[in-house]
Amino acid sequence: MSNKMKVVVTRDLGSDVMPLLLNKPELDVFVWPHNSACDRKWLLENAPGASGILVMLSEKLDAELFDAAGPSLRVVSTMSVGYEHADLKELSQREIRFGYTPDVLTDAVADLSVMLALMAGRNAKETMDIWPNFVWSPFAFCGPQLSTTATSPTRTAGFIGFGRIAQATLARLVPFGFQRCLYTANPATPPNAAADAALAAKHGVREVRRVPLAELARDSDVVFVLAPGGAATHHIVDEPFLRQMKPSAVLVNTARGTLVDSDALAKALHEGWLYGAGIDVVEGEPKVGLDHPLVKAPRCVVLPHIGSATTDTRLGMATLAANNLLGGLFGNDMPAELNTSR
Repeated sequence: MSNKMKVVVTRDLGSDVMPLLLNKPELDVFVWPHNSACDRKWLLENAPGASGILVMLSEKLDAELFDAAGPSLRVVSTMSVGYEHADLKELSQREIRFGYTPDVLTDAVADLSVMLALMAGRNAKETMDIWPNFVWSPFAFCGPQLSTTATSPTRTAGFIGFGRIAQATLARLVPFGFQRCLYTANPATPPNAAADAALAAKHGVREVRRVPLAELARDSDVVFVLAPGGAATHHIVDEPFLRQMKPSAVLVNTARGTLVDSDALAKALHEGWLYGAGIDVVEGEPKVGLDHPLVKAPRCVVLPHIGSATTDTRLGMATLAANNLLGGLFGNDMPAELNTSR
């Protein structure tokens, strides 16, 4: 019987990262062999006796999997910043260490958030769909301009959630002329006017202020959805919120699909409550077809969850996920370990 530690990996992480695991003589590595989401049946069949499991956001980490792995399982590592797919209570009770990949994707997601604001405001969806068979007219496809102009000199950004990615997005909006930043935060976190003032000074903007959700909807030119997923934020962008938005405003969601009520947003776009939307995440993904209400909605750009999809970022995430796994396997510090007992 082998004395090696069994490791299960649900996607091949490529030639730059897999050697971190494959070249360890202490490990016996089992890798899902296909370029597709790992089959649940395969994962459960290969989990028994595993000391470590490295997964993607698509894999559910629950009692069924942990029972299948058995008492040998000491660490689970996810190649994602989100961890709503993991049962943290089960991990804590079983004393299984848990690694994730925060910070690495901050800049990539902030870049994409601004890109989607531009694409939605400039009606990229319909202009690309109709090209080259269209009739030009002076105001065809015109929408709101992201940057300030002589006739429209103010811009306000609204952030639902104001963590690292939101603040990186704000930094990218300043050159466009944004001078006001409104945000909502976890109700359990007390307001901090001094921190807001310091952040405003850092970015050279006139105002950074925490506000109620309704005020954020009413006053923002672009609303960026960047809060964590979970029950507390489920459909935080709903019909009442959307009805309060400016007709010229744009909504961007690069967080989790569950934060936005898809049917309500599709209705809002059809009826013109807001101008457009840029969506990188959709509730129910990856099972999103051409008949999805947001795919069919006007002035709505939908991308297939590519917020972290740059070579640099994905390599960083994969490397961090592998090093988290190794730290847990060998009883060392994990570069990014989540405290599951909180």
